Amino acid sequence: MPLPSAHDVALAAERRTAARLLLSHPLVTSTGPHSDTFPLIRRHADWLAQRFQQVFGYRLLVEASYARLFKAGLGPDSGHRMERPSTGTPFTPRTYAYLALALSVLVTAPEQLLLSQLVADLRAAAVDAGIEITGTGRQAERRTLAAALRQLVDWGVLVETEGQVTAVAEERAGEALLTVDRDIARAVVAGPLAQSRDGADLVRRAADPGFGGPRTYVRRRLVETPVVHLDDLTDAEREWLRTRQRREAQAFSELLGLEAEIRAEGIALIDTDDELTDLHLPGTGTVAQAALLLVERLVDRLRPEEAGHPAVGGRLVIGVPVPDGLLPVLLDELVEEYGKRGTWQRGHLEDRDGFLAAVLDLLVRMRLIAPAGPVRADGHGLPEEYGGPAAGGRSVTDVSGARGQDRAAGGWILLAAAARYATTVAVGPRTAPSPTDDPAKEPPR
Repeated sequence: MPLPSAHDVALAAERRTAARLLLSHPLVTSTGPHSDTFPLIRRHADWLAQRFQQVFGYRLLVEASYARLFKAGLGPDSGHRMERPSTGTPFTPRTYAYLALALSVLVTAPEQLLLSQLVADLRAAAVDAGIEITGTGRQAERRTLAAALRQLVDWGVLVETEGQVTAVAEERAGEALLTVDRDIARAVVAGPLAQSRDGADLVRRAADPGFGGPRTYVRRRLVETPVVHLDDLTDAEREWLRTRQRREAQAFSELLGLEAEIRAEGIALIDTDDELTDLHLPGTGTVAQAALLLVERLVDRLRPEEAGHPAVGGRLVIGVPVPDGLLPVLLDELVEEYGKRGTWQRGHLEDRDGFLAAVLDLLVRMRLIAPAGPVRADGHGLPEEYGGPAAGGRSVTDVSGARGQDRAAGGWILLAAAARYATTVAVGPRTAPSPTDDPAKEPPR
């Protein structure tokens, strides 16, 4: 087989760069923070649109001033939340409500309008939608509204021609002149709003892979989540993955530069450049440090015995229950050992319940811990008329009981991927020391 030419290598690298950017930033504008890569997206628009449609069932729209990759959801408890860039504080339901109301106004707004007019139109839209927002005079409420409008500026829906949208959060609300990009406003929403009965139905419908079925859903799950455990998938999805996992690993490497780590319990796609994730573990900050230390101790205490793949006589263990009361005890130990003599934030140390909640939130988003309860393999969160047995009635890996608990019960489950973050110790054969060696100073192996 002939080696690829320098032109082919450069072409593949350009396409991979553009695809990676769209995957991590589904809305890219010609004047935004990624404007330097926008010409690559324009140059390879047809190829990218075809590949995203074939592989993930995602639609790509590329216009003169922006590119929008319309992703699909993954079902309940699988969303990527939005956060305020300045603080990392998650958007509240109220923030999302303001964001949706503002978009409903801006899709038909004039090219320019005053900030005060936008707020007045937003309130009118809330009345029409039956949403109560009479509390906009309160400081916290004004900050929430400002966060939603700030997000629209970051997306390029709004341009601050004069003044800033954050003026709405001031005690005496200031004014600003805003320029509206109605085309981008119309391209923001990707879900099937018109067909959905309510929010829960929208989440289910957005996760429907359509004609692609198991193939499309599994690929989406692999690329959009830190790890896919086998019971995150239906019987048909597990069967498809089992027969294709090696070929899919090669395809993801070529398209996105991702490396597949395949285990008995599931698969993770690893980005060695650490660019395609909004989560980092290990990471900086008090919560990330405590999360890493906590998961290490949980793995050390709860590591199952005789775990393995059923095909070779092992017992498939995807998760183990965390005993009641263990999490706060371990966190207290970590605070005593590291927190009080380190640089951990005082606010976390003084609010242990809130601290534990923040740590668990990160571990849940990393798919290292999960609340006990039903999973997708049980039919949880599936779109209507989706799922069913594997094609041809073939037997698939049995995942029932693989989390070792009554899935309807409460509590927490430590997932198999957590073992990746555990401290390991390699023990080598001991060699005889020379007469001048001090055995007490021999380095660990």
